Amino acid sequence: MGDALPFGSRWYYLMLGLMVVSRGMDFLSTWVATPNLVLEGNPIARRLGWKWGGLLNAGVCVVFAAYPMTAITISTTSLLVAARNFQVAWLMRSMGEESYRDWHVDRMLEASPTLYIFCLLGQTAPVAAVGAALMYFSEDVHVIWVVPMGIGLGLIGYALAVFVFSIWAVWRLRRTWQSVRQEARFAAPPLVSLFPPE
Repeated sequence: MGDALPFGSRWYYLMLGLMVVSRGMDFLSTWVATPNLVLEGNPIARRLGWKWGGLLNAGVCVVFAAYPMTAITISTTSLLVAARNFQVAWLMRSMGEESYRDWHVDRMLEASPTLYIFCLLGQTAPVAAVGAALMYFSEDVHVIWVVPMGIGLGLIGYALAVFVFSIWAVWRLRRTWQSVRQEARFAAPPLVSLFPPE
């Protein structure tokens, strides 16, 4: 994690402010999208709820603000997750949490799992590639190398979080997906001959 910043120093408070704003944006975007946490993809956050999740995050901010690399990594990941949440939060809120979940699951079941995973990789791999490039080239930056390295780790963390939680949702739906496809195959109408027997 690197050298710790002294508690109460100017740099510590700068990192603490960054952590509070970024974690706060993640919390706000989650609340706008799913106030009852029905659509929360992180099972730990869903189990903790707002009260305990807020207390845990306050502790995370206070502790990790002392470590600039970790603080920047967590902040970058949190801001990207917030941006992703806000992208569809209006739709989730307008449809209602349960209705949106049911609609989203229905769309997933209608799509091919291969197409879904291909598109998921198409969404996350470019973000991870930017993070990897920042990390690789941060070794040549002599001024504040921790910034590009931390942003790079945050981008990779974001890509991994989106990919892992989305794949986990697909894994939970796999049996339903298979049964829907099997029912659709058996429900197909029989082929009708253009020339019926005489």
